[in-house]
Amino acid sequence: MKSIAALQNLVTPWSDGLEPSDAELDAIEWEMPLILAEVDLLDALISLLDRPASEFDARRIRRARNRVLAARTSLTNQAATFVPGGAA
Repeated sequence: MKSIAALQNLVTPWSDGLEPSDAELDAIEWEMPLILAEVDLLDALISLLDRPASEFDARRIRRARNRVLAARTSLTNQAATFVPGGAA
């Protein structure tokens, strides 16, 4: 019986830089309301892939789109008031 061995190195070698930095985690946390709103919209759209839309489905999609727009507006307004470096 022959043994099977890898003839090449791993495609992606392990390094210490694979974990997200604190700044990246903060950015994700800051954008989380938008991410969750977009996930809700995707859920509503995916549910319609195999059936026609009813009035309830149209309302659900419209509300999900409005939540996405509200989250984007909120993040844009927060970014406009944020001054880097802590200066006021």
